[in-house]
Amino acid sequence: MKLAEVIERLGLEVLVPGDLGRRVRWGFCSDLLSDVLAHAQEGDLWITHQRHLNVVAVAKLKGVAGVVCVRGLHPSQEVLAKARKEGVTVLASAEDAFEVAGKLYGLLSP
Repeated sequence: MKLAEVIERLGLEVLVPGDLGRRVRWGFCSDLLSDVLAHAQEGDLWITHQRHLNVVAVAKLKGVAGVVCVRGLHPSQEVLAKARKEGVTVLASAEDAFEVAGKLYGLLSP
């Protein structure tokens, strides 16, 4: 499923658009950067509470489809500027990680 469709169906807020035509492979939930580095796959939509600069670096390195900041949390303007520069899609949801992950699973599962 394309990222733009996932955004629409989950009601996500686009903070940095990146490539909205990109295919979302699966979801990945973690707040530990080392866990994301070790286990996230290219094309995953990363769901997290983290919002600092290192999130952009890890997202870029792993090639995730985007980062969803949950519980209404938003990264700083500095982080969003870095994401724009690196082409990393940053999204937000007022819902918690469990709710977003559950809905994403429902969209992507066979």
